[in-house]
Amino acid sequence: MDILGRKSHKPTPEIPKAKEVKKIAPKKPAAKKVEVKKTPKLTKNVILKPRVSEKGYSLSEQVNTYVFEVPNMTNKFDVAQAVSSQFEVEVTNVRITTIPGKAVRSYRNRGRRSVSSKRSDVRKAYVTLKQGDKLPIFAAMAETDAPKETK
Repeated sequence: MDILGRKSHKPTPEIPKAKEVKKIAPKKPAAKKVEVKKTPKLTKNVILKPRVSEKGYSLSEQVNTYVFEVPNMTNKFDVAQAVSSQFEVEVTNVRITTIPGKAVRSYRNRGRRSVSSKRSDVRKAYVTLKQGDKLPIFAAMAETDAPKETK
């Protein structure tokens, strides 16, 4: 019967099904396993500039927290890894703050033309170390604080 319900006189030929072909992947020679030491990324490349100030000195003495200037794109994890690898200490906490740059105005030709610009932003990281760990940043300050012997 066809679509309309009438008997068809011609038998419909059956379409043969395609045979399934199994693809065999060529064998690859076994590669030798070489142990590669994994180095953490950006630990040595993060530039840590310590901020030497009265506030930083008091934080390092009282709370064992040190203040560093870090690049704008670094995060807490990168800073913690960099401090622990460069100074060989254990980091317990990292806080990061970004200080926006101030607007600066300079004058040319005796005040007739002013040029305004903006200072670059500064990103500070407050790194707290494990109790008992110290960094040699303020070592020179501690030596000058010690009383000198007089003769």
